[in-house]
Amino acid sequence: MDCKDQKTKISAFEKEVYEGLTAFPKYLSSKFIYDQKGDKLFQNIMELPEYYLTRKEFEILNTKKSEIVQNFDQEKQGFHLIELGAGDGKKTKVLLKELLSNAYNFTYNPIDISSNAVENLKQNLQQEMPSLKVQGLVGEYFEVLDRLKYTEYDKKIIMVLGSNIGNLLHPRAIKFLQKLCGVMGNEDLLFMGFDQKKNPQTILNAYNDSQGVTAAFNKNILVRINTEFDANFNVNNFLHWETYDPESGTAKSYLVSKEKQSVDINALGLEVCFEKWETIHTEISQKYDDHTVKWLAKESGLKIINQFSDVEKAYQNYLFQKV
Repeated sequence: MDCKDQKTKISAFEKEVYEGLTAFPKYLSSKFIYDQKGDKLFQNIMELPEYYLTRKEFEILNTKKSEIVQNFDQEKQGFHLIELGAGDGKKTKVLLKELLSNAYNFTYNPIDISSNAVENLKQNLQQEMPSLKVQGLVGEYFEVLDRLKYTEYDKKIIMVLGSNIGNLLHPRAIKFLQKLCGVMGNEDLLFMGFDQKKNPQTILNAYNDSQGVTAAFNKNILVRINTEFDANFNVNNFLHWETYDPESGTAKSYLVSKEKQSVDINALGLEVCFEKWETIHTEISQKYDDHTVKWLAKESGLKIINQFSDVEKAYQNYLFQKV
């Protein structure tokens, strides 16, 4: 591969595409799968029979909502509910309705990398819950967290649903949690979902569904590159592939080139060559147990003060506070 015409990379997406597709082995970040089409595909994934994560977290929120919100603000003094990776907010609405119906004083701050997701969520909430105070923010987690450092909030409840922490290997997860800890006051809380280790086949099926929706979702990053950077990826030349290591608890998603090929990314002045069966690593989905979560918390300056599980203990939401 070679660079046809060196240019300045001006966006995070451009930088990642250039660096990831000129590296060995090749990689792209799953956060860039999400655009209007990617958002819709992920909503479809959450409805799939194989994708248990959404159903399990829904079960927790529906059955434990009263206890959860009481933990948020026992004195009812008011707070900001700051959600990272808000998406379409379907699960969050369970808690929002519980908070409103019990007259909690709070403002909801949905944060997502997708401006489309934030805008759609704000409009939807305005229709469903007109009394809800909503202030949305668009950006990457770390960039938004930097902004939060300089924003004066009352008590903060930082919420991360959907086991989004699982997109980070342990060293980066600790840095992420340390950064969250750094923006938290002594009274602030972190409410976060962690998918648990379980039958390896159940996990593999969740990321490689029989209808091919997850494959289309994974390939959407190539569609975005085609659209935004004038590239000529043939997505049919790539195979979606999922692996899971039950020892480490790490599931990985790849796009595998089914033939030797070259791709032009004209906006970046880049030609990318693939050998047959060469991979692009696109996503990890880490799985946990209590021991691992306690270790992550300790390394990050946090402590578990409560946890909520579904009946099968396939998924858990933990509540953290600063040590």
